[in-house]
Amino acid sequence: MATQPGERKTQILQTLAEMLEQPHAARVTTAALAARMQVSEAALYRHFASKAQMFEGLITFIETSVFSLINQIIDAHPQGLPQARHMVMMLVTFSERNRGITRVLTGDALVTEDNRLQERINRINDRIEASLKQALRVAVSDGDLPADADIAAHASLLTHVVLGRWLRYAQSGWRVAPTTHIEPQIKILLG
Repeated sequence: MATQPGERKTQILQTLAEMLEQPHAARVTTAALAARMQVSEAALYRHFASKAQMFEGLITFIETSVFSLINQIIDAHPQGLPQARHMVMMLVTFSERNRGITRVLTGDALVTEDNRLQERINRINDRIEASLKQALRVAVSDGDLPADADIAAHASLLTHVVLGRWLRYAQSGWRVAPTTHIEPQIKILLG
């Protein structure tokens, strides 16, 4: 059965993400990925020049999905505090729904891979923090936060809460959901 252009690439990325869902999974090799898909390694390399390029595909999915959702939140909620609340909630829910992707977000799946992949994840985390800063600036202009609020520190704290939730979820073997107690914690952090 013939596949549509791009369909095989998507199948490869989905299978890679599924393999990363295994708690405490070992390093995913192209041989294991090919075996799981019941294709040759050469078939994988027809679509991706390297395993790093496969991870780049997952990171592009993360970037596109997360920032599309952040933009939707900004459009739906004109006030800053609701924007920040919804962003944090979306980020932990995204992780809970995408276990394999969580291992990429935490860098766990990238430990033995090209350093530029971790750099891309770091830039995503920086953009997340920048989005939270912007939401908090809006909250200050709305009068929901004091004019002298330390926006950078507040956004950093929120970002680190999200990163910690992702990490705990992955390290617990998916037992400790990142959304556990998140709503009351967001209330403590954002009032």
